[in-house]
Amino acid sequence: MGKRPKASIITLTTDFGLADPYVAEMKAVILGINPNVEIVDITHQVEKFNVRNGAFIIAAAAPYFPKGTIHVAVVDPGVGTKRKPILIEAEKDFFIGPDNGVLVLAAKNQGIRRVYEIANRRFMLHRISSTFHGRDVFAPAAAFLSTGVKPSDFGPEIREIVMPRFAEVVEKGKRLIGEVIHVDSFGNIITNFTAEHVESFKDYVRVRLGNKLLKLKLCKAYAEVKTQKPLAIIGSHDFLEISINVGNAAQFFGVKVGDPVTLYRSL
Repeated sequence: MGKRPKASIITLTTDFGLADPYVAEMKAVILGINPNVEIVDITHQVEKFNVRNGAFIIAAAAPYFPKGTIHVAVVDPGVGTKRKPILIEAEKDFFIGPDNGVLVLAAKNQGIRRVYEIANRRFMLHRISSTFHGRDVFAPAAAFLSTGVKPSDFGPEIREIVMPRFAEVVEKGKRLIGEVIHVDSFGNIITNFTAEHVESFKDYVRVRLGNKLLKLKLCKAYAEVKTQKPLAIIGSHDFLEISINVGNAAQFFGVKVGDPVTLYRSL
């Protein structure tokens, strides 16, 4: 089997919390295979079973890690079913986890090169639990990948993966149709529109939130509008946000995660 350059960092993102031994077990498996790798916890406080929440968190954090980082995500309500364990080779990093959409937002933002099903039992634990693939499948795969094993050694390349609605923006004429992927603790409405989607807009964007049609100033800072006034801004993670200066936009507009958002190209 061939080798590729070794990776020095593996990140973990899960909905496990910290009260149970699950995270420690994953780390123990990784270090048992590659004791020299650095493990970084992105978070273990993803909302339970919330694939969209996990996907946003990985997409927000991944760009800031060195090239070749291996990101492992375990938000996996379908564990033990026929859903595939996958390894995504993106332009910059690698992503390992269940084929349920949790990896796709981050991988698409980098550019997906190839996807492999993790099927080679040589790179799993000898005994595989039907309820803990994080420890028995994903952790060892990441550890072996970090030692230089080629992605293609893990299993067959696959062409189709789960592409959830929150990972796609649909273009219909002059409309771009997306959704709310996150509401932060300030009440900022974070959409799945990226900076690239709005690069053709100049000073304003026209946005539909529910039954509200808004013309919002496209700002570089929240304070470019008066206090308690709404605005649009490309946030720190390069997603378009609908915000209120010194206010809570989600509460004001009655918006929640998963709600549709439409952008109109012409004012």
